[in-house]
Amino acid sequence: MSAVAWIAVVSLSAWGWLLLGQGFFWRTDQRLPDRAEPARWPSVAVVVPARNEAAVLPESLPSLLAQDYPGEAEIVLVDDCSDDGTGELARSLSARCGGLPLSVVTPGEPEPGWTGKLWALRHGIALARRQKPEFLLLTDADIAHEPDSLRELVRAAAGPPSDGAEDGAGGFDLVSQMARLRVTSTWERLVVPAFVYFFGQLYPFRWVNRARSRTAAAAGGCVLLRADAAERARIPESIRQAVIDDVTLADAVQRGGGRIWLGLADRVDSVRPYPGLPDLWRMVSRSAYAQLRHSPLLLAATVVGLLLVYVAPPATLVAGLMAGDSAAAWAGGVAWVVMAGTYMPMLGYYRQSLWLAPLLPFTAVLYLLMTVDSAVQHHRGRGAAWKGRTYARPEAAPEP
Repeated sequence: MSAVAWIAVVSLSAWGWLLLGQGFFWRTDQRLPDRAEPARWPSVAVVVPARNEAAVLPESLPSLLAQDYPGEAEIVLVDDCSDDGTGELARSLSARCGGLPLSVVTPGEPEPGWTGKLWALRHGIALARRQKPEFLLLTDADIAHEPDSLRELVRAAAGPPSDGAEDGAGGFDLVSQMARLRVTSTWERLVVPAFVYFFGQLYPFRWVNRARSRTAAAAGGCVLLRADAAERARIPESIRQAVIDDVTLADAVQRGGGRIWLGLADRVDSVRPYPGLPDLWRMVSRSAYAQLRHSPLLLAATVVGLLLVYVAPPATLVAGLMAGDSAAAWAGGVAWVVMAGTYMPMLGYYRQSLWLAPLLPFTAVLYLLMTVDSAVQHHRGRGAAWKGRTYARPEAAPEP
């Protein structure tokens, strides 16, 4: 066989393994566990870190205030040094909408060794703990919840198993949902479903959710956490340097003996728009190199892997057809079909045309470039940047 054919065969073999051996990551059926209502609804404190979120708060905060929750619940919004009136707007929305009680706190600029969101969570959780809640709901300021969202999250974490239920018989210490991101613009349609698809490939939800799993992950936009599990894991102090805080939080809870669950959301949506490619580029590149532990070796392996898995199938198909190499064309074509097939469930979840599935290699190239750009920015001293702040790599942060 030719070298092109061998590349195509290796790519096809990789897709065979991904299809069957990576926790069925491509399926989208991991939804909140079906559990009965708890005998007593536990108390919940909702903590919302917010920095310059005045544009999205009118859509998101009223949905939290309007939660139909049978137990005690309150909201703590942490105004993280906003200069757009975020705190004042939150108070105004609370006065206008009513609903759950709201407190707004401003902690000041982060101390050295803290990322901004975790610094905000530290103060929000500290304020919430004065009321001794049994659960903490950590949710981003751009996340809108259906009225029964909190009820269903708590039921999944604390309710007794329904008939036939097997997983999480003792309840969960962390329940997280991947919010359905906004998909309206052309670039959002191309990039956003792939973002969740790639996340699931890295952290297969089934692997996260099985008992005694070594795979830990969460989606930071919506995390319900038992307060005692947070204390055992020393959240957020133990993860104060994390840029990818959601995965790090889940790992800390799991290492502390907690049981975690992660799935796709039906009642939780992000209202933040990413209308153009530059907006999506910043979203991905701000933390991509941190995901690779700032390792040039892992970066190189990622580039090679993306090229082999996502770019090689269409490239070897075209090359094989042009050169009359049937083996290369056949293997490349089958690999491309398998790739597109695994992407279709995610497109269906996002209610997008299945004709976008063959374009996944193009989107993968975009993610490759975003990842390389993230590494370049890091080595230029710009690090992981978000909302006007730039963070050093974790090793550079001083110990408290």
